[in-house]
Order: sequence, then structure tokens, then C-alpha cells
Amino acid sequence: MKSPAAEYWRVHTAFSRFRSLCEHPKGELNHVNAFTLLVAVVLSAQATDVGVNKATKHLFRSIDSPAKMLALGEEGLIAHIRSIGLFRNKAKNVIKLSRILVEEFDGEVPSSRAALQSLPGVGRKTANVVLNMWFHHPAQAVDTHIFRVGNRTGLVPGKNTDEVERAIEDKVPAEFQSHAHHWLILHGRYVCRARRPDCGQCIINDLCEFDNKS
Repeated sequence: MKSPAAEYWRVHTAFSRFRSLCEHPKGELNHVNAFTLLVAVVLSAQATDVGVNKATKHLFRSIDSPAKMLALGEEGLIAHIRSIGLFRNKAKNVIKLSRILVEEFDGEVPSSRAALQSLPGVGRKTANVVLNMWFHHPAQAVDTHIFRVGNRTGLVPGKNTDEVERAIEDKVPAEFQSHAHHWLILHGRYVCRARRPDCGQCIINDLCEFDNKS
């Protein structure tokens, strides 16, 4: 069993390397403001960022506020997002959350997790993405990539996404908190892939607890 000091060194070293590779990582969902970011993240559930970006490329050029989204309407939105999985349900949620933003938040996206999670289609992960990317809160949005990397490497393990989120908050030094989830997502998406992890190109290979390194 590692000592606390040794484990701190391992985690700190890993995130230092992530930072050296990409000092200011950014999310890959295209957006122009807090509202379009929120919509993009809602649409991204069970869909790829590439697919969402393709669907919203023209949408966000003219629809960049809750009021404009309401004017577009559900069917108008569907015409833009048909290529995305579960598009009908997502369209309903986007129209509902747009109405709530207009009626209860003066058309502004709130900066609290509780308020964000009160919106249709917005869970904890979605709220954390918006809090981190737009409001620069050290919120950790744990997706399948982060869950896999956290457990496979042993850096921030947990039995579920909530436990991994807490592990990031507890184990990752404060200086890395703002970008921690982005680094883990990018590492999981492009290097520590689910089926064929590219261990030969991994910058934290020597710090990783994964036994079956390729």
C-alpha cells in the first residue's frame, strides 16, 4: 500500500505531465455563449461531440439565446438536430429549459449547480461542464472516459461517477483542479481508449496501475 506522500507524488506527477502536454485544454463542443454551451452539452448525451458540432453549426449562428430558441420552436429545432440520437426528447428538453430560463432567470444561464440541475435534461455532469467551462468553477464532470481512466490508472478510482468525482476533488492538487476533467477526457479519448489503449504513447505509463499494458 502506497504512503500518502507517495500517492500524492504519483498524482501530482501525472497531472504535471498532462499540463506540460496541453497547458490550457478546452472542451470540444462548439458554442458562442453560456446558453449555447448548455444546449450543446444537453444534446451531447449519448452522442459524440463531432456529431453535435455538425448539427449545431448553423443553429448557433442565429439561435444564441433562450428567447430565440423559443421563437424557433420544437419542430424548428428538430430540423437542425435530427442527426443526433434521441433528438425528439432532447428538443423537448431544450425548449422547456429555454422557457424556464426566460421566465425564472431573466434569460440568463445560472451559475449554481442546484439551479442548473433544476432545468429539464440537465444532470450533475451537464451542470458541472457548464460550471467548469463557462463559469470557471473547479467542477469535475465525470463521463465514461474519465471513469475508465480514473479506475484503469488507479489515479482517481471509484465504483461510480460520484465516487470518481470525489476522488478528483480529494486527490488532485488544487493547481490542477480547473482543468483536471479535461485532461482526463482527452487522455481517455485519444490515448487510454476503451478497447485498444495506446500504452506505448502514454505519458503516464510508468505511473499507471493497469496490468495489461499493450
